[in-house]
Amino acid sequence: MKSLSYLNKYLIKYKWRLLLGIVFIIGSNFFHVNMPLIVKDAVNQFDKNFDPENWLDLALSLGGIYILLSLGKGVFLFFTRQTIIIVSRYIEYDLKNEIYRQYQRLTYNFYKRNNTGDLMNRISEDVTKVRMYLGPGVMYTVNLVILFTFTIYAMINISGELTLYTLTPLPIMSFLVYKVSSRMNRQSERVQREQSKISTIVQESFSGITVLKAYGGEKRFQKNFDDSANTYLKKHMDLVKTNAFFMPTITFLIGISTILTIYLGGVLSFETQNSISEGDIVAFIFYVNMLTWPFASVGWVTSLVQRAAASQERINEFLKEEPEIKNNNYQPFNFDGKITFDNVSYTFESSGIEAIRNLSFEIKKGETLAILGRTGSGKSTVINLLMRQFDPIDGEIRIDDKPLPTVNIEEFRKQTGVVPQEVFLFSDSIRNNVKFGLSSDQNADDNDVKNVLKTAHVWHNIEEFKQGLDTVLGERGVNLSGGQKQRVSIARALIRKPKFLILDDCLSAVDTETEEIILGNIKDQIEKNTTLIVSHRVSSIRNADHILVLDNGRKIEEGSHEELLAKKGVYADMYTKQLLEDAEKSKEEE
Repeated sequence: MKSLSYLNKYLIKYKWRLLLGIVFIIGSNFFHVNMPLIVKDAVNQFDKNFDPENWLDLALSLGGIYILLSLGKGVFLFFTRQTIIIVSRYIEYDLKNEIYRQYQRLTYNFYKRNNTGDLMNRISEDVTKVRMYLGPGVMYTVNLVILFTFTIYAMINISGELTLYTLTPLPIMSFLVYKVSSRMNRQSERVQREQSKISTIVQESFSGITVLKAYGGEKRFQKNFDDSANTYLKKHMDLVKTNAFFMPTITFLIGISTILTIYLGGVLSFETQNSISEGDIVAFIFYVNMLTWPFASVGWVTSLVQRAAASQERINEFLKEEPEIKNNNYQPFNFDGKITFDNVSYTFESSGIEAIRNLSFEIKKGETLAILGRTGSGKSTVINLLMRQFDPIDGEIRIDDKPLPTVNIEEFRKQTGVVPQEVFLFSDSIRNNVKFGLSSDQNADDNDVKNVLKTAHVWHNIEEFKQGLDTVLGERGVNLSGGQKQRVSIARALIRKPKFLILDDCLSAVDTETEEIILGNIKDQIEKNTTLIVSHRVSSIRNADHILVLDNGRKIEEGSHEELLAKKGVYADMYTKQLLEDAEKSKEEE
């Protein structure tokens, strides 16, 4: 229960609703407990004072009172659910928002350490289990205490001895229900895990359908799916068998209590010279059945609490996680265009790989710096360091001569347009995907969207779509080609009119001709502002003011395109090879 104490702040927040809910529970049970007394009076009067002439009036009178009590109970029960269950929904809403805000706070390294499925479970499955404790768990527990108090008081007023006898099976029932519920929970979790495996197989099949068909992997995936489905079926049938014992167990124990009530009530009736009437025995039967579900719910609620405590423990661990990168300055910031790397080094904590080693460079306003290197040379790490996804191990990064940690990182990012290497498009319209690049204080109309799409040389493709800008993209933009996705991503960055433009190998999926058109279209944007181009293709960077060549995180060459060609080093070698490759491609196309 210690982990669940974290929820106390929410219980205090909604304390008046909860207290009102408890009042409604008291009212509902007050009416409920008085209903068997009406039945008791009816039985006694029809048994001892039956008058054929007045039986209809008596029936209508007692029946009317019973109906009024039933209506009162129903009204209070409705308001009970409208308070306590709704409070659980409010807390679920608040908790999910708190978790989502934490998702937004946490940084790059956290997401590298944790898998997406586990993070999704925290905000979905774990929160749902906590809500079940806050809603039904709290409601049934409070209801049990109040109903038990009222019922036992009413039963003792009739016969303390009979009360003791008839309640004997109920604790046994609670224990058995607890054991059955625990077993069902374990089996249910196994079923859920197997269902997750099936979902993963199906999701991977859909996402990788092109690769699956290209490699003829249909039968292999079908076999994996069949195996997982069969395992799921077996585990689900085990759960069904256990579940089949649940209600018969409860019904059996209710029957025992009822038989004890009738038998012992009859015995006591004779032994104590009719101090227990037939009406009392009937009322006892009602009271025993009235307590059955609350007692049965003890095991169920205990199981709910256990599951909620385990889930809240996972949530608490996540919420205690502190972001490695914090914004230490909330003052307005206006980027002037200067960036400096001073002997910067970075090593990945998880792998121990030194991505950047003693890297130094400077970009001034209006200049374009290009970074060239093979895969794994540290190019993307430079961008992540610049965007402060993580901080360097050694050295210093300065923005306008200010150390990056002292700069308002939120304002700096707003003035930066990043086109990442791995394009991510949302399952939304093309218009909204482009407008996603706008800052909160920016607006753009359809003409602005079309203009940036033209600049990115992709509008001629989009206008051929039946729905144009309203075309809804599939998951990760699956209904666009790789080159089209990259160009939409470029448009997304351009629409925010960034003062610092970063192109991270974002033209790898387009041909050389299209690349030249796009670079020509954004030439004015590049010349006005600071630009960083990262690529493994010389054609993308040859017009840059300054070029760095990286290898294994180290700077091995630098200079302009002409200067590097004159050195006849790594850059010149890569340039020559790429020229030959382009020439061969041209011959093949001819």
